[in-house]
Amino acid sequence: MIIISIKDVPKAEQHGHAWELLRQCLKRRGIAFSEEDILKGEYGKPYLPAHPEIRFNISHADGIAACIVSERECGIDCEPVRQYRPNVMRRAFSEREISLVENAADGEKDLIFFRLWTLKEAYIKAIGMGLSFPLREAEFGFCNGRITTEIQGYSFRQYTAKNGEYVISVCENVNKM
Repeated sequence: MIIISIKDVPKAEQHGHAWELLRQCLKRRGIAFSEEDILKGEYGKPYLPAHPEIRFNISHADGIAACIVSERECGIDCEPVRQYRPNVMRRAFSEREISLVENAADGEKDLIFFRLWTLKEAYIKAIGMGLSFPLREAEFGFCNGRITTEIQGYSFRQYTAKNGEYVISVCENVNKM
């Protein structure tokens, strides 16, 4: 189950807003929790020890929050599309991804950057390693409207909202855990 909320929430309240989405998802499964019930893995990935059958992930940024709850390891990332920073791209993107962004039409470069960025973030959140994983190794592309990658064992989905103002990417392990 995925819930996405596009709402102008003050920066100090964005984290709480994303947790509220998680509460809504888990309530539909008959699970109530408090933040004290959640533990974190070695690299900070949250989990509910009382419900090992449930995997979840949240994300929030200016104007958007997203949550995924699944029976499989999962990750989600959401971002508003804004001007990308080339120095971030050089540190985190493969040569092929850099070329994809740089060769895009001027009006598409920012969107392509954030489509790639959110896929990388969703993946590293799904595997539970966060930014300790070398982002260049999670390489993505696009062909005929589909996400392409050499990453095995995971599926990827992507959504845009408000006419391309926001990008949401989801990653799930394809094997039942």
